[in-house]
Amino acid sequence: MQHDPRHACVVGAGLAGAAVAAHLVRRGWTVQLLSAGDRPADGASALPVGMLSPHVTRSPTPLSRLTALGVPRMRAELERLLPPGRGWWPTEVDNHGHDPGRHPATLVRPGALVQAWVDEARASGRLSLRLGARLARLERVDGGWRLFDAAGAELARSATVVLAAALGSRAPTDALGLALPLRPVQGQLSLGPLQGPALAERPQRDDGVFVPDFHDPGLPPLWPERIWAIGSTFRRGATDTALDAAAHHENLERLRPLSPAAAEAMAGDLAAGRLLGWAGVRCASLDRLPLIGAAPDTAAWPERPQRWPALAALPRLDGLHLCCAFGSRGLSLAAFAGEWLASAIDGAPLPLEADLRDAIDPARFAWRAARRGPG
Repeated sequence: MQHDPRHACVVGAGLAGAAVAAHLVRRGWTVQLLSAGDRPADGASALPVGMLSPHVTRSPTPLSRLTALGVPRMRAELERLLPPGRGWWPTEVDNHGHDPGRHPATLVRPGALVQAWVDEARASGRLSLRLGARLARLERVDGGWRLFDAAGAELARSATVVLAAALGSRAPTDALGLALPLRPVQGQLSLGPLQGPALAERPQRDDGVFVPDFHDPGLPPLWPERIWAIGSTFRRGATDTALDAAAHHENLERLRPLSPAAAEAMAGDLAAGRLLGWAGVRCASLDRLPLIGAAPDTAAWPERPQRWPALAALPRLDGLHLCCAFGSRGLSLAAFAGEWLASAIDGAPLPLEADLRDAIDPARFAWRAARRGPG
């Protein structure tokens, strides 16, 4: 089987997959993008509104350093591809509790950027999009990869594959014996129609984010174009997306200290049955950091060496890469992840400090387990 060395198959058409696909196309690659749903941004990236802002900690952490790289890249992508008011709005947020004060922020409907990335890449003639293609397993053949669904039908074949399908990346990697610790975290956003003045002067954040006014023509057809929102909940291990009254009440309690007046309005909407909501399932790793880079080839790793090689020096599965497990930080990390991984695949990796490279390396879990040894 012959493979074009500059052809890639990207699995997953949410923020992660669309970002990788767009950056590969910008580098001259031809990309086939597979979406399990019937449109791009059909999973967690269908969030109606999220907030792009730095992840500030008392002292630097890998996640805070990664978001410091990612937030300006994401803002630049929004400014380049979408006019303000159609998918994103510049704003400020009042932080309560940790990192108090007023800070620059951006309200974003992630699906708008996903679609813009896909549209730009398709306009180049180097991106094809296949919908309703749910990957179940991968097979290594003649220096390339074949991709199959659960019924055994071939979805695609390519020398380079990027798994960027959030939890959808777990089944094919499990089938390869990689056993990556990908975990579901369900979250529910509570929201309601907004008429008249905004419920607060600007967004508020503490245990959750309160958006007092968001209007965007791309919101779901049965929703108003102008909404307020509060969220979101964290249900670890849950994979359903059914709206839950208990989650609405949990969000109501989040809202009370941020804006008592808005909480009173929310309680009224809840009692009157006017309250809307959205639930999605995030994908997080065991250490809550993303997986970005080449997949490990653990079968080729040394057995009980006297000295373990550095993480970056361990053998990898040729042509197989991961870009997933962003948790609740997809908006902050997707643009950076797509750019960095595309550059690495293209053989010209962008500079990244070694400890950060190790922190996002998909091989880190197997490396740690192997160094600990049996038991």
